[in-house]
Amino acid sequence: MIVRFWGTRGSIATPGPATVRYGGDTSCVELRSGDGDPEHVVVLDAGTGIRRFGLSIDTAVRRVDIMLTHLHMDHVQGLGFCGALFRPDLEVHLWGPATVRQTLRQRLQRYLSPPLFPVRLHELPCELHLHDVANHSFEVPGIRVDCEFVSHPGLTVGYRLTDSTSTVTYLSDHDPALGHRSFPPAPEWTSGFRLAQGADLLIHDAQFTSSQYAARAGWGHATLDHACEFARHVGARRLAAFHHDPLNDDVAIDALLATARERYGHELDVFGAADDLVVPV
Repeated sequence: MIVRFWGTRGSIATPGPATVRYGGDTSCVELRSGDGDPEHVVVLDAGTGIRRFGLSIDTAVRRVDIMLTHLHMDHVQGLGFCGALFRPDLEVHLWGPATVRQTLRQRLQRYLSPPLFPVRLHELPCELHLHDVANHSFEVPGIRVDCEFVSHPGLTVGYRLTDSTSTVTYLSDHDPALGHRSFPPAPEWTSGFRLAQGADLLIHDAQFTSSQYAARAGWGHATLDHACEFARHVGARRLAAFHHDPLNDDVAIDALLATARERYGHELDVFGAADDLVVPV
């Protein structure tokens, strides 16, 4: 598979002299299967980065599958600005969690409608299909998708995507250490374990420093150390540190990554997810 990062922040960050490579857009990741199908693309989350993704897709693309982990604003804020939704010739599938009382369509209508947005969901000109997800599996062209609820406030799912060549696990907002006296605990009790086990690439929340986490435990985000320990725990081959805190600039993130490589680099390939970074898996 080929992965491209369009947005990697946990909240919008204003690019400045020390905030360039890790950018200012929120969660959005493009994924294409290893068979090189030019007509299909998967997008993980619809943060502000999806606007730039929408500007990049060419006319060869016929289907886009947008998989939402949850409906916090930093993960859906860019949805209405994605050009794919305004192409009548494009088949767009939106996947995401429902609640007991509301379907995904009903939940998204609360955002894609006045006064929050001028265009209603049913007015979008693309061929739109909406799918509720929970703890189950489904297929999109050339890719098997497994999803489960994970540890983050509200209904949040993680995704495991497998094609004929590799497996990518996406746990954008995830706190695997929450509630454990010692981390990591036994495999069967770790949030996200089955999704991430043996993944070729694990894209995982690494928002906080240890000191930041101490004051924010329960917010549903991990430290880079937690992400590395979790990656070792599940046997992932590579770790993309993701969902960077908006208060941490390039210098701070690079320092965290350097420390992580010293500690874990002998058994884990750790790197920082950065805007526009393309990663073959």
